[in-house]
Amino acid sequence: MKNSNIEEILPKELLFEIQKYAQGMTLYIPKTKDSRKRWGENTQSKNIVSMRNGEIRAAFHDGSSIDWLCDKYFLSPESIKKIVYSK
Repeated sequence: MKNSNIEEILPKELLFEIQKYAQGMTLYIPKTKDSRKRWGENTQSKNIVSMRNGEIRAAFHDGSSIDWLCDKYFLSPESIKKIVYSK
């Protein structure tokens, strides 16, 4: 987040209008929802987790126990169950 002087960004008319509502306050202007990226879009995290979950499902369907998968992937039994029983 970058701080900027509003007098350098907004036209004077708009600045005067904003001052009617928030004079002397610090305001935060969020990004639009369209410009926000979803989790994992900046890195490969989403793909890595998806591949790991696929490996866990395949190992479970091949007969690996939930306890063994917990030890191998360092996850809790609840996390493993969510992965293997999800659609």
